[in-house]
Amino acid sequence: MKALDKIMEALFVPYRERVPDVGKIVNAMLADGMIAAERDIENDHVAFRTLGVPHLGLASFEKIFLHYGYTKMDPYHFEKKKLDAYWYAPPEPKYPRIFISELRVQDLSETAQAIIHQFTDPIKADPVDSLDLNDAQQVGDFFHRPLWELPTAAAYERLAEESEYAAWVIYNRYYLNHYTISVHELEEHNTLEKFNGFLEGIGIKLNTAGGKIKVSPDGLLRQSSSVAKMIPATFSCGTTQDIPGSYVEFAERLPLEEYKHLKRNELTRAHRREGFEAGNADKIFESTFREQTQQ
Repeated sequence: MKALDKIMEALFVPYRERVPDVGKIVNAMLADGMIAAERDIENDHVAFRTLGVPHLGLASFEKIFLHYGYTKMDPYHFEKKKLDAYWYAPPEPKYPRIFISELRVQDLSETAQAIIHQFTDPIKADPVDSLDLNDAQQVGDFFHRPLWELPTAAAYERLAEESEYAAWVIYNRYYLNHYTISVHELEEHNTLEKFNGFLEGIGIKLNTAGGKIKVSPDGLLRQSSSVAKMIPATFSCGTTQDIPGSYVEFAERLPLEEYKHLKRNELTRAHRREGFEAGNADKIFESTFREQTQQ
């Protein structure tokens, strides 16, 4: 097994265990005959959330994937959510794209900044620099290693009032935020309309922010997502309460204009709409927001 395969497995196994919708969807797809095995699902991309503070954030986290042959691509900016992001193209088509976002901590209120820095200031050097990036086991473990102390419930709630993204990261840290099923690669249910109908038929709750299907202006990138399940979280003060965990995304990438004449079995990644769309991603972020999870 290649090192990058080991890293992806290290990311996905705990994520699958913690996000029950993953198993529910995969098992239903198997029962429906949509796939013969879970490995038949193409993972469009995986996403991570980070904090823009010294020694952390995009500049630190991306080193892992750049080392493994990923290429840094387009930037995205989310003014209202105070986020920046980049996507990274994989070294081979069999691997997922990577989407990494970063909170512009300096744009938050002084109170929120102080809460975040209380946890991150003890980090005096980039933790990725201490890793042997050629050691897949060590890198895989890093994603689940706590880099700062757990917050109190009060600190979490104060951050959530201002930035639900900030609250999610301060508790969940670098945990995998979501993985994405490439709907267009399925033999049947290969449009989001069909696949969303299947999902709702098995009881999956979909994110309705901006509509259940978020569509890029060119119409060629269409995305939906489940709503994050609430998971029990124990805070440093001893309080336990349910908070949003991770979720599952579903993407449909249509062929570019010059390749629309190709038959479905002739299409490859290179023929379909690439990259991401800020307007779509802006609404996908809300899969962990209370407006969705508390409906």
